[in-house]
Amino acid sequence: MTHNLRGRIKEAIALFLPGIFLLGFNIGTGSVTAMAKAGASYGMSLLWTLLLSCIATYIMIGAYGRYTLVTGETALHAFRKHIHPAIAIYFIIALTIGVSGSVMGVMGVIAEISFIWSKTFIAGGIAPIYWAIFFSALVLFIFWNGRTQVFERALAIIVAIMAACFIINFFISMPPAVDIAKGLLPSIPAIAETKPSSESQGPLLLIASMVGTTLYSGLFIIRTTLVKEAGWTIKDIKQQNNDAMFAVVMMFIISAAIMAAAAGTLFAEGIGLDKPSQMISLLEPLAGSFAASIFAVGIISAGVSSQFPNVLMLPWLLCDYQNSPRDMTLPKYRIMVLGISLLGLVVPLFDARPLFVMIASQAFNVMLLPLTVGAIIYLGNRADLMGQYRNSRLANLMLFAIFLFALVIGYMGLQGLIEMING
Repeated sequence: MTHNLRGRIKEAIALFLPGIFLLGFNIGTGSVTAMAKAGASYGMSLLWTLLLSCIATYIMIGAYGRYTLVTGETALHAFRKHIHPAIAIYFIIALTIGVSGSVMGVMGVIAEISFIWSKTFIAGGIAPIYWAIFFSALVLFIFWNGRTQVFERALAIIVAIMAACFIINFFISMPPAVDIAKGLLPSIPAIAETKPSSESQGPLLLIASMVGTTLYSGLFIIRTTLVKEAGWTIKDIKQQNNDAMFAVVMMFIISAAIMAAAAGTLFAEGIGLDKPSQMISLLEPLAGSFAASIFAVGIISAGVSSQFPNVLMLPWLLCDYQNSPRDMTLPKYRIMVLGISLLGLVVPLFDARPLFVMIASQAFNVMLLPLTVGAIIYLGNRADLMGQYRNSRLANLMLFAIFLFALVIGYMGLQGLIEMING
């Protein structure tokens, strides 16, 4: 009986592994940074941005997943074959640059958070560089020695820990329910009047970064590979939609919980946020040491869960482009993963501050989004590829709305970056 129950649980988890992978990929320290910054600076007033981004993410996951269900082709291979190789190569270059910056920023945040947290149980704490080496080695060890199933299950466990931590913290530090409800109404708040911040951003750049970290082009490209490897066909469209819904609902819940924790504490006290590690030292007197520790574990789990797919992004993109099996034991791919992993030591070694880089890179992600939407509109309407499953009028209307949304948000992100550069 116990064996049967255990088998059923494993089967249930396996059904949602693609969605769990997307969740781990999406909710990283970049997302935590953007949501915590939004909550600390503007309370829950930007919750509408997260909601719209999650709805658009579900539509995009569905569109890219359905293309693969029908044709059996992954995204970059389709771009190369049916649009132009230059488009696929552009995605490889742009996403690799973005991921390289993310690896540096993510490990910088993990190391800094771990250092601050370690001070609570070790005098002086453990230096950030040692934490960066430890977590980089952990990701490499699991990649180097683990099979795909081990890799996916390790990711699922880390994602579960992350989700539990942020949801628990929400109930400890949540703002008034009326503020949460008001946040669902679209509005652009005035520039935050919190305590002076050396890296303050206006609402436009922050909105762009929130969209960039949620409605992420790499997410949709990788989705097609996960759908193909799961062996799903058009007969599995219901499973594909359920899996996508699970991932997106959890994205919204976790991201909203992070924003609420900062809104219920830092925003309520009029305290700005320069860097994610401040959440630990500032939360402790406001919400207690338990809340601070829970948030620390959540951020670390978020960073590690996103670091797995980050270091694998380039090899996976190349396999997608070449339409070749994802054999990560090949020496050339192991060298790539090792090189990208070593970027995680840059921030601790040079004592850089990753918050600006992460916010700006997330805003840059939005610049890639219109092309991502335009490509699936084109492919999804090709009768020779999709047959009876080509985009309906409603699907095209929704995708076109996302395309316009991406253009507007991209413009806002560009304006926000200009404002930040000009001081």
